[in-house]
Amino acid sequence: MSWILICIAGLFEVAWAVGLKYTHGFTRLWPSVGTVLAMAISVALLGLGMRGLPVGTAYAVWTGIGAVGTVILGIVLFNDPANAPRLICVALIVAGILGLKLTSAA
Repeated sequence: MSWILICIAGLFEVAWAVGLKYTHGFTRLWPSVGTVLAMAISVALLGLGMRGLPVGTAYAVWTGIGAVGTVILGIVLFNDPANAPRLICVALIVAGILGLKLTSAA
């Protein structure tokens, strides 16, 4: 269950990271409300997921999911660069997430 919570928390991290772009520096009300709500849910789920996982593993997986998801949505939604070096770096993050998952005792 802890892994599921961490994964969902990571998805909410992607939501708030991308949401920040839509807030225009927190000058737009509803995108700002959604972003802050996603932040709160993400951190709450991270805290719950950490109960059954080592803190370093949980945090690294959470931030890794957030980083990879945000890069992918940046490419899709905002035409961020999708060149080979960036995609290789994203693949390395995914490899790190999988490595932490596979070597975790929980």
